[in-house]
Amino acid sequence: MQFSLRYFLTCLFLLIVEILIALFVHDTIIRPYIGDLLVVILLYCFIKSFFAMPVFKTVIAVLAFTFLVELLQYFNIVQWLGLEHSKAARIIIGSSFEWKDLMAYVAGAAVVILFERRKQASCSV
Repeated sequence: MQFSLRYFLTCLFLLIVEILIALFVHDTIIRPYIGDLLVVILLYCFIKSFFAMPVFKTVIAVLAFTFLVELLQYFNIVQWLGLEHSKAARIIIGSSFEWKDLMAYVAGAAVVILFERRKQASCSV
């Protein structure tokens, strides 16, 4: 276990952006897809805030988690849990499966990998 202030602050920033998107953006691109892309980066930064895990393993773990949540949406997990009347639960967990969300998660993972590779390249120069 190793705390990283940089990842933690990035995570907090992304959390604020995600909350603002959820509260104020009601479009067909930013909220559903950019929000999903950003959530992968947010979760990655959250994990890296506390654990010195390898980049690829962390990205795969985050992707597995986001894919699992999307699969649970397919099986209407919000209704199963009796939370269909909770706006917060519907926003956080999600209430509808969408194949395009999986692509947004993969895009978020790609952004993380590209950023981390660029960071490593600049550190080794």
